[in-house]
Amino acid sequence: MTLSERESLSERECIPCRGGVPALAADQCQLLLAELDDWAIVDGLLTKSYKFKDFRGALDRAILIGALADKVDHHPDLHISWGMLKVDIFTHTIKGLTESDFVLAAKIDKIEVLQ
Repeated sequence: MTLSERESLSERECIPCRGGVPALAADQCQLLLAELDDWAIVDGLLTKSYKFKDFRGALDRAILIGALADKVDHHPDLHISWGMLKVDIFTHTIKGLTESDFVLAAKIDKIEVLQ
């Protein structure tokens, strides 16, 4: 399968981690990170901050992300403040990152927000 034939991260399925699998190696994380826009790995977390013109914008996006998280059964940490939403993704069960963390990040970026 060529890269062009491969599903994008946002089209893949989040697979709940029940433990017993190793976290992705740093080189695997970097390959997946390259498929995302403006996400970073900081202290072992996949993280991104979104800026808004007010508190409501951040809250509205957090609510949409929460609905997505429940749908795919993969839940990020959301940090809301005035004009900003920070999203941290990490698979707590294995204390590391899995492919599903990157899939969730891609799905979060696809959320449409009406403004």
